Amino acid sequence: RLPVPKLEDTITRYLNAQKPLLNDDQFRKTEELAHAFEKGIGRELHEQLVAQDNQNKHTSYITGPWFDMYLKAREPVVLNFNAFMSFNPDPKPEYNDQLIRATNMTVSAIRFMKTFRAGYLEPEVFHLNPEKSDTEIFKKIIRFVPSSISWFGAYMVNAYPLDMSQYFRLFNSTRLPKLNKDELYTDEKAKHLLVLRNGNFYVFDVIDRDGNMVKPSEIQAHLKYILSDNSPAPAFPLGYLSSENRDTWALLRKNLLENGNEEALQKVDSAMFCLSLDDFPVKDFVHVSHTMLHGDAANRWYDKSFNLIITKDGTAGINFEHSWGDGVAVLRFQNEVFKDSTKTPAISPQSQPASVDSSRAVQKLDFKLNDALKAGITKAKEKFDATVESLSLNLIRFQEGGKELLKQKKVSPDAVAQLAFQMAFLRQYDQTVATYESCSTAAFKHGRTETIRPASVHTKKCSEAFVKELSKHSTEELQKLIVECSKYHGRLTKEAAMGQGFDRHLFSLRYLALSKGLPLPDFYQDQAYACINHNIISTSTLVSPAVQLGGFGPVVADGFGVGYQVHDDWIGCNVSSYPTRNGKEFLQCIHKSLEDIFNVLKGKKIGS
Repeated sequence: RLPVPKLEDTITRYLNAQKPLLNDDQFRKTEELAHAFEKGIGRELHEQLVAQDNQNKHTSYITGPWFDMYLKAREPVVLNFNAFMSFNPDPKPEYNDQLIRATNMTVSAIRFMKTFRAGYLEPEVFHLNPEKSDTEIFKKIIRFVPSSISWFGAYMVNAYPLDMSQYFRLFNSTRLPKLNKDELYTDEKAKHLLVLRNGNFYVFDVIDRDGNMVKPSEIQAHLKYILSDNSPAPAFPLGYLSSENRDTWALLRKNLLENGNEEALQKVDSAMFCLSLDDFPVKDFVHVSHTMLHGDAANRWYDKSFNLIITKDGTAGINFEHSWGDGVAVLRFQNEVFKDSTKTPAISPQSQPASVDSSRAVQKLDFKLNDALKAGITKAKEKFDATVESLSLNLIRFQEGGKELLKQKKVSPDAVAQLAFQMAFLRQYDQTVATYESCSTAAFKHGRTETIRPASVHTKKCSEAFVKELSKHSTEELQKLIVECSKYHGRLTKEAAMGQGFDRHLFSLRYLALSKGLPLPDFYQDQAYACINHNIISTSTLVSPAVQLGGFGPVVADGFGVGYQVHDDWIGCNVSSYPTRNGKEFLQCIHKSLEDIFNVLKGKKIGS
């Protein structure tokens, strides 16, 4: 179970994270408020939280508050919450044809769903020592140990089974807009797929009456039929509604239902997933990022648990809604779909589609729109287009080294990437700001995420040495500073993964106070608390053989959204920003910082 940290540990960790962000006077004030909270109302709330947690052993203390946080948020899900991960191309170029890839990935997704629902999906396990635990012998032995104690057997060989409770929401699921708080809806009985092309909505069954998958050649035939349908794009594309403010969308949805669209919406909401087929090829990685992060809202349904997007040239990606689950569940699905569709593809370029009557099997959904709905769609489109227009996406590939060299030098690759972000921001804006790195707590029952706070007194000291005081430090001193940052970041990462951060704990205590109708404690009214939760640099990382790149929008208007990957011999960085920040320049500063750090680690003297 996810542990509730000790209150005194949380306060200490919180103050450590505040230190680099505040001047001495501000810090003294925040420290006073924190200690008063720890001795007073904070202690009472903490004891109530622990008691509540002990009464709810079937779940974790963060589950309720975290779902609430997502589902009560009224901002549009696109760009604010939905993230994307794009697939690497199929290693066999002829398989990157849009129809072939769409068929193969759809079939692999259905295979994954059926394997999961039948209870045959291999458990997700984090192996600290794969030589011992990621073996056939271990799997054979552990299979016969009763599940109540099998996790203990896994711990003995440093293997950590991860929580998979989110996986059921991958399929047949949608976030429904409701006033004040949305709902998650899942209908596992539904047998159809939703396909969007050119703003038109199509559905067809991919599971037959006996619960078996429809033949791949039939799926291919239906997708071919949709790709060759030359119906014009709708004048008022419904997809834009899912890009709206949630309350606005809730009222429009109510209108849709009352206007005779209940059956069509039911088809959309209960579909296995949404397959979006785009009619253009991608030009470059920036174009891939724009396409997968937001694309054309006419051809997306952002409320589905995920959209599988495939462009004209077979470039594929996933855009996923974030309230139901986190990156780990989507990544497992993506890894399996990539592996299955490339290693054992259901159809080949030589395969012929089945000779079936697709015009009968495929239903094109028709929506009845009154003037209020047409006006709502027009307004949603205007807002969406303006937001997308203001969004910048930029990326770099740092080619001068990666994980291998850093491990050789005994420093943490993740710590170095995070240090480079701190150094870059200092170089560009001359300040240290609130920074967020996401860390999965799936090692615990119903764990979600915890925050790593990469901005520390160590990164600040090291960044200032590199950016402002280079002439004062020898290469050895700079190396020492990098090692200190690495050690401290390693400690923060380990604590977060073990549920020992401070963010979720403080969030839950605040949630508890508000849910009991108590006045908000002074601690939470501190300007410094608001600032540390205004995450100007929001970061997330993943590396996988299936994933080409990933990204998300900035979480605040004056922020950067940083998706990054540290590979064996290169580092990739994908940055989103709005006009108040210059993402291109930030990336140039990141490149310069990485260059300097790598040169220092190699023992070279660097110039300013």
